[in-house]
This record gives sequence, structure tokens and C-alpha cells, in this order.
Amino acid sequence: MKALSDIVMLDLTHMLSGPFATMLLADLGAQTIKVEPPGSGEMTRGLLADDPRYAYKGMGPYFRTLNRNKKSVCIDLKQAEGRALFHELAAAADIVVNNFRPGVPERLEVDHATLAAINPRIVTCSITGFGEAGPDCDRTAFDVVSQGYGGGMSITGEAGGPPIRAGVPMGDLSSGLFGAVAMLAALHAREVTGQGQHIDLSMQDCQVSLLSYIAAMQLLSGEVPRQFGNAHPIYVPYNAFPTRDRWLIIAVVKDDQWARLREVLASPALQDARFDGYEGRCEHREAVDGAITEALGAHGCDTWLERLRAARVPCGPVNDVARALADVQVQARDMVVDIAHPEGGSFRTTGNPIKLSATPGESYEPPPLLGQHTDEVLGRLCGKDARALAGLRAAGVIA
Repeated sequence: MKALSDIVMLDLTHMLSGPFATMLLADLGAQTIKVEPPGSGEMTRGLLADDPRYAYKGMGPYFRTLNRNKKSVCIDLKQAEGRALFHELAAAADIVVNNFRPGVPERLEVDHATLAAINPRIVTCSITGFGEAGPDCDRTAFDVVSQGYGGGMSITGEAGGPPIRAGVPMGDLSSGLFGAVAMLAALHAREVTGQGQHIDLSMQDCQVSLLSYIAAMQLLSGEVPRQFGNAHPIYVPYNAFPTRDRWLIIAVVKDDQWARLREVLASPALQDARFDGYEGRCEHREAVDGAITEALGAHGCDTWLERLRAARVPCGPVNDVARALADVQVQARDMVVDIAHPEGGSFRTTGNPIKLSATPGESYEPPPLLGQHTDEVLGRLCGKDARALAGLRAAGVIA
């Protein structure tokens, strides 16, 4: 049994932020029913599905990764009969999640007010670019747009260079993370109040939240933070440095770490008394980083990692994605896993970072074929027999 095995979640999401949020709860055991439109289904089913480099048996990387542990039901929500059928499912569900544009849930009658009238205990979650209220809530958003509006992109990149978005889609992924946390909080509150509630989650809000102490510094000082590249505005040395073969991160925050770094690098240039204290290193940042770069050129990354780790100097490699996935610690913690394909065979993808001791979430059902579980789910949750299902299918309500 997994931690959320008693929870039934209806997943109306598409693309990345919503499917990532529901995948996190599905990994923890939530019975996740992906409700898809007939025809081509959720839009990422077709994304890179024909690319031989990335597709596996007709499933592209987006859909394969984000939809494990989910069942697929095809319902046409544009038909009144389809909406009525969805309402039957909602009566038996705990959570309904969507990432439609504001106004779409109301048009499809999957909004909180409609569903709460059917099931007062329902928790609904809408992930949108800019929230469901406010003067600009109807802006169109994708990941990079939310990163731009959120402020973090302005301080990413080298000083004086162009703004750089995060290499991973933090606008989408962070809203998925916040969404999962919010849904768990709402479920817990329901245990106290007996009532469900609605979650209005904005990608822009999530990006602003991630500014954290950087926002606190700006709000107090009035100073606009600037780009520091891989460096840190306070600590020196705290950067990525080239070695003979690969890039190496050194992150010194205390004077005793600095003393040990000096000893390992054995560079006369680093013995300058100006660098003895924190303030001196900050004042002479370029000289410190330059001397470290020169010293590190003597050996490759692995040699320096061994020496620095032995001296307890915080450090690490800048792994490319292949090296990151092959890391022995990553492998040992089952962060690369094999997942079955519903038509046979398996593919590898990232695992679940949440390690629970009593209710582990590290088993995976295949991502579903389109409509694969329509009859099973409607029979189990809505009591539809074969005759009723045949009638719905003939009418084009289900597929």
C-alpha cells in the first residue's frame, strides 16, 4: 500500500505543469484517472512521438515521463452527456486538477462551484499562468514567460550578458511542485473541516516565491539584484571553474574551508593577506577567482574532486545530463528506473525522489494508451455496465 492509495484524483491536465503535479501524487499512490478528449488525447501524446531518437513505441518523452501510474479515460466534455458522466466520476473522487486557461473550467462545468454542489468534499486545483483573479489574469503563459515575469530570469546569466532562463523548465515544474503540496494541504484540512476547497495556483506567484531571500534583500534595500553568473553575491570563492577537462564547482562559505582550499591548491597567489577574511575575498573577487582558475588548470576535474573532498572543501562537478544520470549515488537511490510500456518492453526515466520508510512509492505502472481504462473506470466508479458503455460509445461520449 502506498501513502495516497485511498485518494481518487481526476486529472484534466496537459503539457507539463499539471501533469507533473499529478504525477507526483500518482507516484505516492493516488488513483489517478487521466480524463482525455477523444481523438488525439492530451496534446503531449503526439509531442516527439514520431522522433526515433526520443520516442518508444509511439510515446514521446513528455507523455512517457509524466503519465506513469495513471489510467486513461476518454470523455468528450464538449457534450452535455460527457459533462454529466464526468460529474458522476467527480462524485466518487477526492481531487480534480486542471491547468486550463481562466474561464475554461466554468465553460466545461468542471469548476469548483459546480463540482462542490455534487461532492462537497471535493478538492479542486487550477494551475494557470497568472492566477484566476487580478487585472492581468488572462495573460497567456508558457514556462519561459513565467520565468520572465517572475524576476529570476533577470539575475540568471553572466554579468552584463543577456537574461538566461533556467535550463530546466522551472516555471512549469515549480508550479507542479507547489500544486502537489497545496493539494496535500487541502486534503489534510478536509479531515478537520469535512469540506473540500479550491486551489488557485499561479505560475507567476510560484516564480516570485522562489525569489525568497533575494526578494527580501531588494524590498529592504531598494537595490535591484544583478547577474552574478555562477558566482554568489556574498560568498567568495563560490563559482564554477574550468579544470584541464571539465568544470568544477567550489563553494566556500567559511574561513576554515578557505584555509583548507589554499592548502590543497598550493598556489602562492592565494596566500595574499588581502584574501584572509570574508570581506577581503569579496572585495577582491576577480583576483581570487582568477588565481583559483590558474591553479586548477594543472589537473583534471576528478583529481581535484578527490583532493578537495579529502580536505572537506565543498565541491562538485558540473555534470552533463548523461553523467548526472550515471552517477553512482543517483543509481544507488533508484533515481533512474525502468518502466514498462503497455504494449511490451520498457524504457528508462527518472525515479521518485520521495523516499518513505513505511509506504514507499517506488513502483510504477505503465503510462496508459489513450482510453485504455475507460470501461474499467466507468464500471468501477460509476457502475456502468456493458450495455451502458456501448450506448455512450455509440453516441461519441466516450472512446
